[in-house]
Amino acid sequence: MRAGALGASTDAASRPALGPLAALADAGLEVPVLGGRTVRHVNLDVAASAPALDAVAAHVARVLPYYASVHRGSGYPSQATTTLVEDARVTVARHVGARDDDLVVFTRNTTDALNLLAAAVPGETVVLDIEHHANLLPWRERRVVVGRATIAETLEALDAELAARPAALVSVTGASNVTGEVLPVAAIAALAHARGARLAVDAAQLLPHRRVDLAASGIDYLAFSGHKAYAPYGSGALVGRADWLDAAPAHLAGGGAVESVRLDATAWKHGPERHEAGTPNVLGIAAIARALDELDRLGDDARRTHEDALTARLHEGLARQRGIRVIRGFDDADDRLGIATIEVEDGSVGLVAAALAAEHGISVRAGRFCAHPFFDRVARRSNGLRASLGAGSSADDVDRFLDALARLVADGPAHAYERTPAGWCPAVDDRPRLVLD
Repeated sequence: MRAGALGASTDAASRPALGPLAALADAGLEVPVLGGRTVRHVNLDVAASAPALDAVAAHVARVLPYYASVHRGSGYPSQATTTLVEDARVTVARHVGARDDDLVVFTRNTTDALNLLAAAVPGETVVLDIEHHANLLPWRERRVVVGRATIAETLEALDAELAARPAALVSVTGASNVTGEVLPVAAIAALAHARGARLAVDAAQLLPHRRVDLAASGIDYLAFSGHKAYAPYGSGALVGRADWLDAAPAHLAGGGAVESVRLDATAWKHGPERHEAGTPNVLGIAAIARALDELDRLGDDARRTHEDALTARLHEGLARQRGIRVIRGFDDADDRLGIATIEVEDGSVGLVAAALAAEHGISVRAGRFCAHPFFDRVARRSNGLRASLGAGSSADDVDRFLDALARLVADGPAHAYERTPAGWCPAVDDRPRLVLD
């Protein structure tokens, strides 16, 4: 069956020209494919990790000559670096609508931030089964509410759980990394507060694509990563109420987290520095702040319009294809990010993902996406294939993916592949090996 028979594409003249909204470091990247050719890389793995915005990479390069010890030195570079870090806290707080007395603690990533918070919670935490492992595994005293067919029914089940047995914290994802479905965090915050619990939100997926406002939404704690927000330099943040964080043991024990140390006693600092022992990732912090400023410059409406149009294009194209199934978590989800996870009815998604990369220069992800309980509940097969997009994506990216997917599902790969411990690989790979010197 030819690809066109699958309804993978429509007449090109009817398609609106949707180019990238923002300039990213991987723009125009050429990658080798089997047969000795090179093609423009299509990055549809943005939900895993996003390339740096050009403005972020340029900012980090400007900061680098002034890099010095933070909060410790008297030299000009050290003073400038300290100012940069503290200004970045203000930028993060402003971008997420933090309350005046909220803390901004810099971490390695979302996982690190949620582990920090888990050590501070004075009681039990309730989560949903839709969570990424980063928001499922850290909680010491955890209860799990299994999602229902709809978001409304799931929130009813959550409310019943809290009514039957109070908890200190409810922690939920802002948007599923498997389906892209966005949860109503303001409604969940109101529900949790009515039952005497606080709300934490894993915003790793949500923050790069939607405006988050802690104060307006009633969110008590927010965790996110720079590497999903176009600042892949190894930093994240936890933003939220000070009392639990000031009462918790230091996330790391070491220099910078203490007021004074004697052999028989230690006086720990309060505030963000309590949990930031050691030298922080200054360049990562600088990158996060610049990325958030750049997202503000692009504008919420422009980003939403751009990504919604591409998301609709992606899902409409998938709906026309045969031999696949798009995974959904909730029947009533009416808002979703640019994520689509599919199952291939007759074949291996791992093989399809490998062929997309090796034959078409298209990056996606195959697996269960560090959300095993959720995936196992909503999927029919053992693995899925996820395509995800962002501010640097274009209509051409989506169309190339849809066309390549249709051909692979209908006719199979054009080359031979073998399954190895590392996954599916071309049996004969003539692509040059890349060595980043």
